[in-house]
Amino acid sequence: MKIIIACIVAAIIAFGISFGLGYIVIPFLHKIKFGQTILDIGPKWHKNKQGTPTMGGILFIVGTVVAFGVVLVIDKLLGGNIIEMNDIVADSMRVKIYGGLIMALGFAFIGFLDDYIKVVKKRNKGLSIIQKTVLQIVLMVGYLLTLYMNDPTGSMFIPFVGMVETKIFFWVIGIGVIYCTTNAVNFTDGIDGLCGSVTFTAALSFIAIAALRNCFGISLLASALAGGLIGYLVWNWHPAKVMMGDLGSMFLGGMIVAFSYAVDCPFIILLTGIIYVAEFGSDVLQIGYFKLTHGKRIFKMAPIHHHFEMCGWKEVKIVKIFSIVNLIGGIIAVLLVYFGNLK
Repeated sequence: MKIIIACIVAAIIAFGISFGLGYIVIPFLHKIKFGQTILDIGPKWHKNKQGTPTMGGILFIVGTVVAFGVVLVIDKLLGGNIIEMNDIVADSMRVKIYGGLIMALGFAFIGFLDDYIKVVKKRNKGLSIIQKTVLQIVLMVGYLLTLYMNDPTGSMFIPFVGMVETKIFFWVIGIGVIYCTTNAVNFTDGIDGLCGSVTFTAALSFIAIAALRNCFGISLLASALAGGLIGYLVWNWHPAKVMMGDLGSMFLGGMIVAFSYAVDCPFIILLTGIIYVAEFGSDVLQIGYFKLTHGKRIFKMAPIHHHFEMCGWKEVKIVKIFSIVNLIGGIIAVLLVYFGNLK
C-alpha cells in the first residue's frame, strides 16, 4: 500500500472510531457521573463546565491505536510492510514505534489514575506531585532504556549538522524532554478544543517530518492520531460535551515525544509544539516571578491561555489563534528538516 493512501485510510478509520465512540462513551460517563471538578482559583466562568464528562481521551486513544493496527494488517495482506520500507532502519524503527506507543499508553494509564482519584474524591487534585513524578520517571527510564539499547551512542539529528552523538547526555536530555513535554501538553488542556487542536497541528507536522526522515511508520501513526483528534474535537469543541482528562493529555504528550524520538530529533518539539513551550514557560515564569517579587505577576493568570481569557478573548478565538501559531511553528520545523536533512 502506498504511504499516502495508507495515511489517508488510517486517518479516516481513526476519525470514524473516535467520533462514533462518542455516542457510547459520553452517555456512559454521564451515567457513572464521571464529571470534571473545576478549581475555585480558575476563571469564574469555567464553573459552568462543572460536571462535564472527563476521560474523553479514550475516544482518540482507541481510534489511533485501532486505526494504526488495522492499516498495518491491511498493508501486510496486500504484500507491503510500511514500517520496514527502509530495510536499513527496520529493526530500529520497530523499537521506536512500538516502544513509543507503549510509553504513551503508559502515560495514559498514569493520567487515568489521576482522573479517577479526582472524580472519586470530587476535587481537582488527583495523584500527588511526588506520586505522579515517580511513576513518570519509571516510565521515562524504561522508554529511554529501550532507545539506548537500540543505539548506545544516543545519536540525535540536528538540521544542517547531521547526526550528533549525545552519549551520557542522552539520559539528561531524555528525562528533560519527556518530563517537560508531557506536562506541557497537560497544561495546554485548559479550555474547550485547545489541546486537541494544537496537537492536531503537531501531528500534521510530524507526518511530513517523518516522511522526510524515511520513518513512514511514524507518518502512519501520526495520521491515525490526527484523524482520531478530529473525531474527538467534534465532541470537545466549545461548548464541550466531553473533556479528554489527564488520561488523554498525557497520552498526547507521550505520542509527541515518541514522534520526535522516532525521527531522531527530540528538540524539534520546540517548533512543532511551540504552544506547549509557551504554556509551560508561562507557568514557570509566573511562579518564579511571583516568588521573587513576593506576590507580583507577569500574566493575569497562567498558563498563558488563561491570561488571554482574562483579557477578554473567547475560547474559540484562543483555540484558533494558538492552533495557527503552532501550525506555523510546525511548518518552520518541516522546512528545517527538509533543507537541513543531510542524509
